[in-house]
Amino acid sequence: MNIFRSLIGKVWHDPNAAEVVKISEGQLYLVRSGAVRGGRECIYNDAMATIRRVPSVEHHFQLVITRVYEDGDQELLEDEEETDEERVFLIGEELEFRTGTTADGEPTFVWRDLDGDVDELYEFVAPGTNEPTRAFFETCMYRAMYERKYRASADSLSDADLQEFIWHPPAAKKSKGKATRKASASKSDEAASAAATQDSAVATTSASPPASPVVEKTPVRSSEPEMPTLVSEPAELHLWDKDHGVFLKQADVIARVAHNPAGGQYDYWLVASTDEGQVLAHRLSSDMNQRWSSRVVSFTWNNVDDSGVGNSWCLRFLSEESFDRFREVCTRAMWEASNQWPWNKAKPDEQNYVLSSVTEDVEMKDVEDEEDEEDAVAEELDKSEDEEEEEYPDEDEEAPAMPKGRNKQLTVGYKGDRSYVVRDDKIGVFSHTGQGQVKYYASISNVATPKGKVFSPKHVMLHDQDTKMVLMNPAEPHALYSLDIERGKVVEEWKVHDDITVDAIAPDNKFAQMTPEQTLVGISHNSLFRIDPRVSGTKMVDSQFKQYVSRNAFSSVATTEAGKLAVASEKGDLRLFDSIGKNAKTALPPLGDPIIGVDVTANGRWIVATTKTYLLLIDTLIGEGRYTGSLGFDRSFPANAKPIPRRLQLRAEHVAYMDNSVSFTPARFNMGEGKEENAIVTSTGQYVVAWDFAKVKKGQLDKYEIKKYDQFVVQDNFKFGDDKEIIVALQNDVLAINKKNLRRPTRASLAAGGRTRSSIVNAPY
Repeated sequence: MNIFRSLIGKVWHDPNAAEVVKISEGQLYLVRSGAVRGGRECIYNDAMATIRRVPSVEHHFQLVITRVYEDGDQELLEDEEETDEERVFLIGEELEFRTGTTADGEPTFVWRDLDGDVDELYEFVAPGTNEPTRAFFETCMYRAMYERKYRASADSLSDADLQEFIWHPPAAKKSKGKATRKASASKSDEAASAAATQDSAVATTSASPPASPVVEKTPVRSSEPEMPTLVSEPAELHLWDKDHGVFLKQADVIARVAHNPAGGQYDYWLVASTDEGQVLAHRLSSDMNQRWSSRVVSFTWNNVDDSGVGNSWCLRFLSEESFDRFREVCTRAMWEASNQWPWNKAKPDEQNYVLSSVTEDVEMKDVEDEEDEEDAVAEELDKSEDEEEEEYPDEDEEAPAMPKGRNKQLTVGYKGDRSYVVRDDKIGVFSHTGQGQVKYYASISNVATPKGKVFSPKHVMLHDQDTKMVLMNPAEPHALYSLDIERGKVVEEWKVHDDITVDAIAPDNKFAQMTPEQTLVGISHNSLFRIDPRVSGTKMVDSQFKQYVSRNAFSSVATTEAGKLAVASEKGDLRLFDSIGKNAKTALPPLGDPIIGVDVTANGRWIVATTKTYLLLIDTLIGEGRYTGSLGFDRSFPANAKPIPRRLQLRAEHVAYMDNSVSFTPARFNMGEGKEENAIVTSTGQYVVAWDFAKVKKGQLDKYEIKKYDQFVVQDNFKFGDDKEIIVALQNDVLAINKKNLRRPTRASLAAGGRTRSSIVNAPY
């Protein structure tokens, strides 16, 4: 082995050499040597083997087996839900690594499958590999084992120093129980390496850390103030490695939730400490994008350090009991911090509702068996008429130029294949070409009141079969304005009320904009009312008006096909009404985060409410009690059987690759008359995000896809009647994208910048 010393010296400690040695051609097999289960299964027919150093963890190396694709094969597999492109193994003695040859004399490398049964082995066959390369690879494996075991450099080792790592068959067969214990003891180290091979959604829940803790390198608080502890539990602290997609263990810590009296009554912190002192202290807030996983007893969250760098952290608890205690106290503290209200003053059913929102993901049952329908929807979503990235047609030289400014809002037409984008006091009109494209058509300039006062609409809504657009003027909160789209001019001012403001509006029902329906729904901070522009004087309908004494801070409203209403608030609560003018049938308590938008399926079964960092999904079906089978719009939920709110959020490790913290735009279901909703779309920063609703209903809450653009996404929504085409308004661009062009979140898809038309040609859109 000494003949390789000079070669090893060149690559082993080269800081720029992530890979130490590689064998470019081979096959990976899973071998079962047991008499009953004996067999040899080919895992990768074409693969390469690499010894790779673990970044940021000195003296740790990985054996990586990577699948090799033929030209064109990889593109065909990109849309597969689960891919298996790499298998990663942390190099250590427990692998029982050895070499050999096949019956044909081809060199092989063999090691144990630590996640499998005792009799399962991996075998990498390297046909065509010459003897020096085989021996060099073997030597590097032994050196990696030495460094990990002794935490020391293998630079000056002799061949004799590596002899202890050469595997020899046991003299006598050892008990299976002992071997099983050995495999179990080594799984913690192996999991961290294996996690790098998984989709990052799996890595969070399966990754365990390397055995050697690493000093935490992000800025920490220099002093630990006296903060009373609410809960304290031992845990492992991990930090997400962005380069290799794995959580790396930083230290064994005592994790606690602490109250900082200097910050006020509801100032709570997540603190982690070792025997040497405090290693981190992060204030509890919804900006943490926190996520609990009882399956692997872990808590993950995001934090932006003092230098502006975002990281993803993970606490892995030592037992389910420890995890449950910490989760309950932390959830209470976060609720108090968000609501600025003591937990013990919340009603027991409200407390249970809040605690249920952080329970492990479960399948959402239906009164009827919908599995066949959902599978059919999923299959339909997987079909694609166009697998290619969107392409932009040549610009029409005769198309009018759009005035300067930035896009602020998007509304998608119901009839006539039009979309409208608000840009300051102008509204851009875009036509849907029928080829998966949108084309700039015209501009409505100088939006102004009938008295000629120019304004930039706060909100717009199409009305009366897309012939009109209702505008909200921030300078006139008591009135609405009717814009005649064909004339491109505001033709009426609707004074709603002298004292009550109009803070948000919605159509009379889900598809009212397809009809000549004239009335619409409005809310103020504490009231819900109907607006009829045909009545004389103020336009509020007195008989359809509901006002609350307290300030409820209503923020948004949505209607079902039958005209039932969901009203959300800045406090985070939801009220469900069967009609205007009556008390709410259902009042769901706040989780503490302001709701900025709400949408509901046409049949009223599902509600999606948008907060800054997560979407809240509510099933309104009453599952037990006297009114089983009814919806929360029609009957009240039993106090002890409120719906379980589900959070749709981005995984913390995915957010770590983004340049900005999460800030969702209002989420929307796809919609169309007679069509079932099967997708949810929203955006954050430069990313369009879509969830497969069929999978979400089965409890798979992290089955989302994503696409990055080179500009911030202002708003997005599905084209009416289409569950594939998404209309996207960027700050300086408007485009259509097929849902199939979104990708599973990976390091590559999160980092890649999608082209926009403005990056291709010098055009206003």
